[in-house]
Amino acid sequence: MTIFQQLQQRRNHQGKTLQYLATLTGMSVPQVSNVLGGKVDARLGTIEALANAMDASIVVIPKHLLPEVERLLSGKAIGPDDVPSSVDRFLASTP
Repeated sequence: MTIFQQLQQRRNHQGKTLQYLATLTGMSVPQVSNVLGGKVDARLGTIEALANAMDASIVVIPKHLLPEVERLLSGKAIGPDDVPSSVDRFLASTP
């Protein structure tokens, strides 16, 4: 998912209008729309301003860690699926 898709998804989730983001960032509504749509080559500062307006941060993640980060953000546990829980381990060690 591109940064623009992520920002657009965040905007939709929060229910923020283009006008609201334009007011917060000092941009015009068409400019906000074009940046979120990936239609312009936006500066990093512009993208950061939009992220900040939606209470989000831009993070650079090494590619080899991306699958783990995506899994974490999706709400799935990190690590093997067959690892027993702490409760299971405790009960197994109790005589």
